[in-house]
Amino acid sequence: MTDIDLTELTERRDELVVLDVRALWEFDGSYGNDCCRRQGHIPGAIHFDVQELLTMGEVEVRERLGLPEGTEVVAYCHSGSRSQMATQALRALGFNARNYRGSWHEYAASDLPLEI
Repeated sequence: MTDIDLTELTERRDELVVLDVRALWEFDGSYGNDCCRRQGHIPGAIHFDVQELLTMGEVEVRERLGLPEGTEVVAYCHSGSRSQMATQALRALGFNARNYRGSWHEYAASDLPLEI
């Protein structure tokens, strides 16, 4: 299983490591897409631009994130495509990774908390 939905993400939030694989300006809320009424990131998410992730190996990623083996990682972006690439890359490196397909587009439309 590689996808996770908003319900499972919010119910299991404390068990998961959430990676925001968007550009830094999307993550910090300084700029975003007009289709989203809110800008920022999911509380507690770790910023890890997919472009950087794709250039790294397992050891580098594990050191960067400080994750013990077996930790479940969920990636998200704006609309689910960059996070799908990140999920595939992470799984190829041996991580237990899933894609939040609804990503920021879905999350920002909700009234759930966010961070800037």
